[in-house]
Amino acid sequence: MRLCVYCASSSKIDQLYFDATEQLAGILADQKVDVVYGGGAYGLMGKLADVIIERGGNIKGIMPKFMNEIEWAHRKVTDFEFTDTMHERKAKFLENIDGIIALPGGSGTLEELLEAITLKRLGLFTKPIVILNTNNYYAPLKMMLQQCVDEHFMDGRHLDMWSFVDSPEEVLPTIFGFKSWDPSAIKFAAQK
Repeated sequence: MRLCVYCASSSKIDQLYFDATEQLAGILADQKVDVVYGGGAYGLMGKLADVIIERGGNIKGIMPKFMNEIEWAHRKVTDFEFTDTMHERKAKFLENIDGIIALPGGSGTLEELLEAITLKRLGLFTKPIVILNTNNYYAPLKMMLQQCVDEHFMDGRHLDMWSFVDSPEEVLPTIFGFKSWDPSAIKFAAQK
């Protein structure tokens, strides 16, 4: 199994986010899950990579060349792919993966997550999307997505495109048990 993990690059966040990331990374490494991530050395990205490497797991970093030039790349990650643009990076994240895990993060994490949700709505991405809601971080997003449905900006069926979980232990069981998503979802992507 190969999963893409979106997460924060900030090192100034509360320790509880690092603890949850460490726990999840340990689970992924122990279960022999290959991980694709943004390649960073700081914040939750750095913690994710550190733990997976320490536990003997496989992790691949994907990063634009300009980020590597300012030394954001994790030096212990040996499998790296450098892209020309952020757009190319996001496309590479989704190649040959079995699902997405979103940990707390800032605008980059939100952008990556919402792009994946949009692609799933259009039937262009059909894999599970699991959002780890550590410390209820994603409560406002959960409410916003529900409001999109309640006010008919999205169909009620779109609520099946993602799953929110509260603990790292719930992530893999949720991925394994996800409701399949059909490429024909584009038929109800627009609210007519």
